[in-house]
Amino acid sequence: GLPASRIRVICPDVGGAFGLKLHAYPDEMASAAISIMLGRPVKFVADRIESFTTDAQARDTRAHARIAADANGNILAIELDVLCGFGAYSCYPRSSVGEALQAVDMCAAPYRVPAFRGRVRAAFLNKPPTGALRAVGQPIACTVAEMLLDGLAARLGMDPVALRQRNMMGDGISTPSTAPSGMRIAPLSLHACMDAILTRMDYAGLRRMRAEQATAGRLIGIGVAAFIELTGVGSALYGANKVRVAAREATRLSLGPGGVLGCDTSVNDQGQGTRAALAQIIAERLGVAAHDVRMAPTDTGSNPLGGGAWASRGMALGGEATLRAADMLRENILKIAGAMLQTPPEHLRLESASVVNQAGLAQLSLRELADAVHFLPDAIPLHIVPPLSVEASYVPRDVPYFVANGVQAALVELDAESGFIRVLGFWVAEDCGRVINPLLVDGQIRGGVVQGIGAALFEECAYSDRGQLTNGSLAEYLLPMAGDMPDIDIIHVQTPQTTTTLGAKGAGEAGTVAAGAAIWSAVNDALRLRGAAVAVQPMTPARILDALG
Repeated sequence: GLPASRIRVICPDVGGAFGLKLHAYPDEMASAAISIMLGRPVKFVADRIESFTTDAQARDTRAHARIAADANGNILAIELDVLCGFGAYSCYPRSSVGEALQAVDMCAAPYRVPAFRGRVRAAFLNKPPTGALRAVGQPIACTVAEMLLDGLAARLGMDPVALRQRNMMGDGISTPSTAPSGMRIAPLSLHACMDAILTRMDYAGLRRMRAEQATAGRLIGIGVAAFIELTGVGSALYGANKVRVAAREATRLSLGPGGVLGCDTSVNDQGQGTRAALAQIIAERLGVAAHDVRMAPTDTGSNPLGGGAWASRGMALGGEATLRAADMLRENILKIAGAMLQTPPEHLRLESASVVNQAGLAQLSLRELADAVHFLPDAIPLHIVPPLSVEASYVPRDVPYFVANGVQAALVELDAESGFIRVLGFWVAEDCGRVINPLLVDGQIRGGVVQGIGAALFEECAYSDRGQLTNGSLAEYLLPMAGDMPDIDIIHVQTPQTTTTLGAKGAGEAGTVAAGAAIWSAVNDALRLRGAAVAVQPMTPARILDALG
């Protein structure tokens, strides 16, 4: 019964969230209720094992699918039946259904599929609830489609890459593209990404190497997976379902006394480095150094309203809001400077924390301008002095998502005696629109790839037949370690988002969407040398040995 105005959330920088922290848990609700009842602060602390066994899990899914094609490898139809485990109850407020729906909605999204039928079912189980995990359902959709294509290529005796190229959606801003489920997913650059990755990895050379090593008994596999990543979620997704989730992002910029440039933004940080990239946008637009932009901590008591960091929205939405605010502030600064200098504003620009003229000569520092506005506004020859504090927001109105895309590839070797898998190489060609900070984007992609490889080869919640979690600590639950990971080679293809000025799309989930599919593809490529395949993840040594008989 509390009004929103009486609720304040202070959110300093936190560790990774990966979807887990999108949900409101009963413990948190109980803590707030107890605090109100007792009239004193209450602190809830869960240790690692408690969180491990009770927080939302994901990917508890069984999928049955089949594909039809003609003799030339043109896809004719795909049918998919997905059964998802929800756990004991559905997560609040976004529910547990998202992963199940997106597993069907995004299946074969990069490809032309004339006829498509998908069925979604769910089961309540004696387990923790399932919920959002990085890329929500899209890794399942990608893996199912890529395994169908690999099986089809083997049946037709076609090269698996050639089969994909034959069926991939067209590139370009003007090319209308719709996923098999009916979702609009233009513009794309799948062919450009495929061409770039095949060249970088020397696909033809690796194919020859695989064949040569097979004669010596080595099981080497090459896997390729094309992907679509839904990013920058707007209000159309949750608003239509009456879920009260703030879908816009907003930024407030101010030029204070002494020329101090402050930024209050609704975008929080969970390790992505998004706020550093926002400072970069502000600095470039206002002619200052990025480290001179003071980024205020995330606090609903002072920051503008927004949704925060989820679904790869930080740069796609928050960056656009920040760019708009920076442009508004720049326009106001130059209008004031023009009046003070008796010069048309269009003849001035901002550079090195100063207002400079057409000859590049500094005429007025931002500090001098700010002090004049704050302390001597009557000396500025303007009837109304434009404010040095501005706020702008952004939310997509015409599309529920932005669409990023790309191709990933893996090279693996299987040991037929032990069942162990070694990842020898991994490549990503990715298009997230305009790249603001390549180091941050590459870090996001590499982290996502490692998470996808971990799901494919290591991670599994094992339950007894009575619903007891049997590996509820990191002593038994396997995670990918640095020594297990290959170098991850990243190529950027840039197709700007057409509905924003910034042109950025999300990048945080791209690595996870297709990494598991690329590993599955590579492992089964190796196993086909022995007439075998696997259809369950993680692909543990025991499952590899079972497949080999």
